[in-house]
Amino acid sequence: MCNYGSKKIKDIIHYWLYREPPQSKVDLTCCKYLLFDGTYFKKTNCLILLVNNDNNIIIDGDYIKRENYYFTYSMFSRLKQQGLYPKSLTVDGNTNVIRAIRDVWLDIIIQRCLVHIQRQGLSWLRRKPKLQAAIKLRELLLFLTEIKSKKGKKEFIRIFNNWEKEYGKQVLALPKKDKVFSDLHRTRSLIIHALLDMFHYLDDRNIPSTTNKLEGIFSRLKQNLNLHKGLRKSNRSQYFKWYIHFKNQ
Repeated sequence: MCNYGSKKIKDIIHYWLYREPPQSKVDLTCCKYLLFDGTYFKKTNCLILLVNNDNNIIIDGDYIKRENYYFTYSMFSRLKQQGLYPKSLTVDGNTNVIRAIRDVWLDIIIQRCLVHIQRQGLSWLRRKPKLQAAIKLRELLLFLTEIKSKKGKKEFIRIFNNWEKEYGKQVLALPKKDKVFSDLHRTRSLIIHALLDMFHYLDDRNIPSTTNKLEGIFSRLKQNLNLHKGLRKSNRSQYFKWYIHFKNQ
């Protein structure tokens, strides 16, 4: 049991916060199947993390203003120069991030996180939709994360194509100023734009279908951060660097 007083503990924390952690010794040439995501802290700055799926090592992280093209492109370009050439990267639907990935690694496989697609679509459709088109689309999204075979993929695409034939034009004709109709339209667009990159994990079992590992890291990190409520925002970046360092040990 630690017998240090609160002032002593605060002094120890500040001692480390004003020092840089040792440089990462991750062998980037061995990192082929990656996950990337970001999380915001009370809608202010964002922590982005790039993780190697094989061993859960955090390859890199950065505490930035927002998860946009500029910051992510800078990270990916720097890592490429250091020897990182991944086969796949599993991400959410942030179009700026996806564009940055493709601009750095032309031939990379981008796997869309199925949980992000499902969660976003279900939130737009609501728990008890009244329109038949929304009810059917909600049922399809609930099936998405259960797909473990190419047979399941074919079934998903078949059902969605049938839905599109029956309801697609009807949805496009709905008034976009109405919130319910607008969200249904957005859910349809979400699936259409994500479809090509939903099922790469069925062709290569090393590709993770979700970024759930990162969700777990973010959750534990925020719990730890809550223990240091007196930590200034200006010190958060350094705190995250040390967290990543010790997480990788």
